Amino acid sequence: MSLRGTKCQSNLKKQDSSLTLGMTSFGRRAGFTLLELIISVTIIGIIVLMVMGAMRLGFRSVSSGEKKMESFERMRASLTIIDSQIQSGIPVTYIEDGDLKYYFKGQRGLLQLSTNYSLWDRQRGYVVVTYRVVSDVSGKKSLYASENIIGIKDKREVKLLDGFDEMYFEYFYKDPIDGKEKWVEEVKYNLYIPEKVRLHIVDGTKRLSINIPVRAR
Repeated sequence: MSLRGTKCQSNLKKQDSSLTLGMTSFGRRAGFTLLELIISVTIIGIIVLMVMGAMRLGFRSVSSGEKKMESFERMRASLTIIDSQIQSGIPVTYIEDGDLKYYFKGQRGLLQLSTNYSLWDRQRGYVVVTYRVVSDVSGKKSLYASENIIGIKDKREVKLLDGFDEMYFEYFYKDPIDGKEKWVEEVKYNLYIPEKVRLHIVDGTKRLSINIPVRAR
């Protein structure tokens, strides 16, 4: 064998070796190592958790907003009912133990009056409505309204407001002798109906006071 033939064979072996090495390197670059696969799965998991957390937070925000809106609408409707019943009050009287008295009773946690505005439309005529402030075991205040037709003992009751820190009534009193005016927490005279009723509602740092005039006196 000649020297040229030996060199050719040597060059061919080097080329084959280089080609094999390049193919091996290319094959390694084309695949994923176990470490790369673990990192990729971990990143995908983190992204999925972040997306799920954002979606859960969004759902909670929507739910909280709906609850607040529902609570606001309920409070607005309840205050409209209270305002309408007080302004539609009628000074109806009755006789008890020979004395003439109004159905009207005013205390800090209780208001009773006769009115021609009923919570239940099927009831016609004058009704006696009573608002009661009731405390639950946690100290939160609720306002119940009950009414019955005058002369009928059947009574229906509904909860109008609940979950407040404080709730009470005040009454505008004008002294018939000296004409002095003030707000009191109790009406002590059976034949006296105040000019205005004030409802106080306290929720944390928020305080709402509503003045409602008594039209018929």
